[in-house]
Amino acid sequence: MDSPELFLLFTRRLNEVGVHYMVTGSVAAIYYGEPRMTNDVDIVMFLKREDARRLVEAFPTDDFYCPPVEVIEGERARDQRGHFNLIHHDTGFKADIYLTGRDDLHSWGMANAKPAMVESEVVTFAPPEYVIVRKLQFYREGGSEKHLRDISRMLIGLGEEWPRETLERLIGEWHLNAEWQEVLSYRF
Repeated sequence: MDSPELFLLFTRRLNEVGVHYMVTGSVAAIYYGEPRMTNDVDIVMFLKREDARRLVEAFPTDDFYCPPVEVIEGERARDQRGHFNLIHHDTGFKADIYLTGRDDLHSWGMANAKPAMVESEVVTFAPPEYVIVRKLQFYREGGSEKHLRDISRMLIGLGEEWPRETLERLIGEWHLNAEWQEVLSYRF
């Protein structure tokens, strides 16, 4: 994986404060597939009211940019698309934090997240089905070929024997059949 210690700057602290999270996006695609460069980590988080203050304490301003408690609480209160960033000052590495809100796919992913060991530390990853479905949605929205490439590499990394029933069900539920067909015919 590409500099896993950089995303561990964030997950280590989330583990320490006991915040329920899952790593997704390019870092998860790298974990399930094959290495590529990335300059950030996407993290989906379930925050309770008291977690905002604990986050600010876990990411001190000497080392990190972390929004004030009021901003985090405001984003936590959103039903959809709550979001904020954390940035490590010394490296410039960024964590895009997405809050679960009332997003059914976020809820499913959090309920099925997979803990794994990375450099002797536990990191909770979104299940591969979640990562693939989100990347299909992002591809539909923006058309970036990197999502097709990431999914194709994930499928290779997961192997032929990886069961696809749940993935196929989610693709159907989210009406992503056309995008899925593009993945299946994609050549990188």
